[in-house]
Amino acid sequence: MRHNKKFNHLSRTKAHRDALLANMTIALILRKRIFTTLAKAKALRVYAEPLINRAKNDTMANRRLVFSYLQNKEAVTELFREVAQKIADRPGGYTRILKTGNRLGDNAKTCFIELVDYNENMLKEKAAKKSTRTRRSRKSTAAPAAEAPVAETPATETAAE
Repeated sequence: MRHNKKFNHLSRTKAHRDALLANMTIALILRKRIFTTLAKAKALRVYAEPLINRAKNDTMANRRLVFSYLQNKEAVTELFREVAQKIADRPGGYTRILKTGNRLGDNAKTCFIELVDYNENMLKEKAAKKSTRTRRSRKSTAAPAAEAPVAETPATETAAE
């Protein structure tokens, strides 16, 4: 029975699962977006977000702890330099999962997982939405009502003749 075992085992042993999640986290940090299945992305979010949160406080202890999980110097330096600067003011939710449909071969649900602050298209859309917001007055709706009686006067003249 699976009492109190709430995370997805992904049909792998612990060593295989840890290696898979570490490699996917390295790829996510270095490439900022990876394409995978939905189950792996959800498991990766649980694995990667605490490591990304550690990068906010750049101490030797945090660097060593993150390195013990990832075993990749390039990913650790990228995480503590570039990624940490972008997420400094964010209280959580460093990754975003966007579903892309089902895979043709085995009909698995696919998605891509990305670091939130690195999607330039969504950041541009937010800025554009804030700048285009305007208030409309009700004066423009009152003008057509005033023109309506003028249109009826030619009809009454033709009836009088």
